[in-house]
Amino acid sequence: MEEPVEDSFDQAVKLPQKRFYRQRAHSNPIADHSFEYPTRPDLSNWNDLYPNVGDRCVAFADIGCGYGGFLVTLGETYPDKLALGMEIRVKVSDYVMDRIKALRQRHKGRYENIACIRTNAMKYLPNYFRKHQLEKLFFLYPDPHFKKAKHKWRIINSTLLSEYAYVLRPGGQIYTVTDVRELHEWMCKHIEEHPCFRRLPEGEAQQDILAPKLLDSSEEGQKVTRMSGEKFMAIFTRV
Repeated sequence: MEEPVEDSFDQAVKLPQKRFYRQRAHSNPIADHSFEYPTRPDLSNWNDLYPNVGDRCVAFADIGCGYGGFLVTLGETYPDKLALGMEIRVKVSDYVMDRIKALRQRHKGRYENIACIRTNAMKYLPNYFRKHQLEKLFFLYPDPHFKKAKHKWRIINSTLLSEYAYVLRPGGQIYTVTDVRELHEWMCKHIEEHPCFRRLPEGEAQQDILAPKLLDSSEEGQKVTRMSGEKFMAIFTRV
């Protein structure tokens, strides 16, 4: 077991308050948004996001990271890995960026391995990550897009799964969590049908170090818990 990290805590630094960053729960991923993005991965300036990036590469991507609760937990769980939150909503991504900045000021030397950018992962994921770069991809409580005509907007679909297979290294993993049974079944069906992925048996998935954190560390997960809602989790390996 790792020794706890010595924490230099500065109480004077206040964390941002979500009530000042409220926005609609979901955003249309197909609509035209104004984004700056690299034309290819090697043009990404990671030094602007990670103070001590060195020659390391981002290993984890939290797609639609929301208010960053799981992203923070991910950084604490894997202090030597770089994790990136990708969020399409302006105010929500601003909140996560301000939250990380405040955490770094509060706890000197910590939280330098997590960062957030505002982008549309459905369009620009290969602009940021090289082939087989990522170890883990997370899709926690994605927009269910209930109407059949909007199913093409779902973050898990046949076309996008080929992009995820491209950026995810063999042996890497996709994690999905939702409180909507129909969406859970949709995601599992599409991922299992893709030749590049294999679903982990339930018992093996429950042994994953992140399993309990996936369900409750995000703000959306905590909301589902308060409402006594169901949660559905699945983990898939890149073959």
